[in-house]
Amino acid sequence: MNWKNQLTQLLQLDYPIIQAPMYGVTTPEMVASAAKTGCLGSLALGDLPPDKCLEQIQLTKSLCKQPFAVNIFVNEIPKMSDALKVQYANTKHFIERLAMEHNLEVHLPNIEDIQLSGYHNQIDALIAEDCKIVSFTFGNLDDAVIQKFKAVGTILIGTCTSVEEAKILEQSGIDIICVQGIEAGGHRGSFNAKDIPEIGGFSLLAQVCEQVSVPVIYAGGIYNAKTLLSAKALGAQGFQLGSAFIASAESALKQFEKDKLKVVNEKEIVLTNSFSGRYARGIKNTFSETLEGTDFILPYPYQNKLTGELRRIAKQNKNLDFVSIWLGQSIHNFSTQSVTEILKSIITETEKS
Repeated sequence: MNWKNQLTQLLQLDYPIIQAPMYGVTTPEMVASAAKTGCLGSLALGDLPPDKCLEQIQLTKSLCKQPFAVNIFVNEIPKMSDALKVQYANTKHFIERLAMEHNLEVHLPNIEDIQLSGYHNQIDALIAEDCKIVSFTFGNLDDAVIQKFKAVGTILIGTCTSVEEAKILEQSGIDIICVQGIEAGGHRGSFNAKDIPEIGGFSLLAQVCEQVSVPVIYAGGIYNAKTLLSAKALGAQGFQLGSAFIASAESALKQFEKDKLKVVNEKEIVLTNSFSGRYARGIKNTFSETLEGTDFILPYPYQNKLTGELRRIAKQNKNLDFVSIWLGQSIHNFSTQSVTEILKSIITETEKS
């Protein structure tokens, strides 16, 4: 297989394989391990404040000299209202009581204590650190920010979950589009947090490739040569892998979470908005099942901020019922090797196919 294409040239890669930016799972070590293989590592910055962004970027740079992407969230933040304050207080009380019923004592933050800031606050930090590849999800950058990045030569990668979103990204001047199939693990990159497109990944990929002219990356269910080559046959120039690395040596998951991956079955993989207020695919548990369909799910990012402490305490207590393990539908033998070794194995397998 000839790996060279428009994407490898644009991103200066040996292989058009991208390590997915998985906030809460990705570490600087994971990014470096992917980059050293000649693939694209992606540093998940999410909605971190500028100082934390700088810290993570500088740490990653200290570990590798190869190009890597940084990934940010570009969602709108709902305005705080009296109704939201009441809902927040009720949700906080409900979750604390639920945790206590399961022998988990946790004190969640009041709404006045959470800090929310939009992606605009991150832009200057990324430019100051000369981040040449910026990917984003949960929407689109506004035109002023796009032009600011373009002025310094930054390559922009947007995420779509529908043909409509792909067209919006292309028309905005985004350089590369990542098509996220509904089978992908983690949060849906949809522009609308509530009304998420439910089209299957390969169907969406084929349609997007027919509708846009910029290079397309595919994310969703890729974990070996067969799945990668299937995406290539449908028009993808790049291949983004996430779940393949969640049990890796560089993953931020705790050992008890990695152990769960050894026994997980297909019935346990669901889409839920219980932990963050945005739909994400992962392993269902007591928390997600209890909150499903209730009024105790706040809009993103309020729910995400509220449950952060719950997840932290649950990790400390090795409690699977209150942690969010994001995982795609392609259940396989999740490797505990380094990301470098996992990638080399997939590359070798693909070249032999």
